[in-house]
Amino acid sequence: QVQLVESGGGLVQPGGSLTLSCTISETIFSVYAMKWHRQAPGKQRELVATITSGGSKLYTGSVEGRFTISRDLAKNTVTLQMNNLKPEDTAEYFCHADPDYSDNDPYWGQGTQVTVSS
Repeated sequence: QVQLVESGGGLVQPGGSLTLSCTISETIFSVYAMKWHRQAPGKQRELVATITSGGSKLYTGSVEGRFTISRDLAKNTVTLQMNNLKPEDTAEYFCHADPDYSDNDPYWGQGTQVTVSS
């Protein structure tokens, strides 16, 4: 069973920065897209950023230019660097391993809370 563990959430003022990390228990990057989602209270879960198995990066429009997703193959980690944070970025952030092939299972982390407030 692959495990995903997020870390790095917390309270930050508007305009500040946070770095979220997702540590994966196995080497899966070659056949999985790694994604960060977020869910604010009372709202649907939203896809924020993706890094594909080939290394391409995709972002939702509201975070484009402020967030950067990356991965470290040696450390089996995926990082979401978040800059110029806004109150509307407040949410629970989840790491998600999305398989390229249907015979592999998807995996989710437990989530980490990000609160942007003065």
